[in-house]
Amino acid sequence: MATPVDPDFRARLAALNDKFAATVPATLDKIRAALALCVAGGGQPPQDALHQLHEVLHGVAGSAGTFGFTVFGQEARRIEQMVRAVLNGQGAWAPVVPEVEKLLAWAARDAKASHYD
Repeated sequence: MATPVDPDFRARLAALNDKFAATVPATLDKIRAALALCVAGGGQPPQDALHQLHEVLHGVAGSAGTFGFTVFGQEARRIEQMVRAVLNGQGAWAPVVPEVEKLLAWAARDAKASHYD
């Protein structure tokens, strides 16, 4: 087996994973706040609120897997795509809300879990 160029690589990666894990509660708060803005008026959410929700989900989708939160990232990506469809006028908003709520509840229990239920 080849010796890594950087012998401290695994230690630094573990530190980054820990740092990401520490941000999960704040990230969930951001998702929760963006969802609240989306549902505040009832009916179709304002575009800026949808953009905010999309942005935070996109951030999770893009980084979670790198730091060992694979399922969290996959589910965020799936819901992000639902939000994007709403933004583009090609999807319904109503199914998004329970999906975001389910993601929030699941991630609050264990965002690093390997199964999504």
